[in-house]
Amino acid sequence: MTLKEKCPILQFADLGDERGKLVVIEGGQAIPFDIKRVFYIYDSDSTVVRGQHANRESEFVLINVAGKSKVRITDGREEYIVELNKPMMGVYLPKMIWKDMYDFSSDSVLLVLASTHYDGKEYIRNYDEYLDAMKKYELVEE
Repeated sequence: MTLKEKCPILQFADLGDERGKLVVIEGGQAIPFDIKRVFYIYDSDSTVVRGQHANRESEFVLINVAGKSKVRITDGREEYIVELNKPMMGVYLPKMIWKDMYDFSSDSVLLVLASTHYDGKEYIRNYDEYLDAMKKYELVEE
């Protein structure tokens, strides 16, 4: 399975009408997991890089509900970049995917939906450690 297949772009229905836009996102339906945590990143700028980690247990969906940003996604072998620039689109990140969020527009609000509550012990924040962990992870997954 390619990285783009593992980390698909999700499209959410725009249910708006003449009164304005409305996007509904439901865990277990539009999102492939039950949502346990929601947070958002704002007031960053084009020089800031956020993320820079992988998670052993958490899955995520990233949605720019305002403005735009980019996400560099890698599994240590493949890499691709997603520009999040529409509030009706998101990107799904399964566990053990390295992510860097960057190039935030001044009005960017990056909404993150997570499958777990916060646990700092499940974060891998060193890229070399991540690459070592991925070698073991891939053996388990096969």
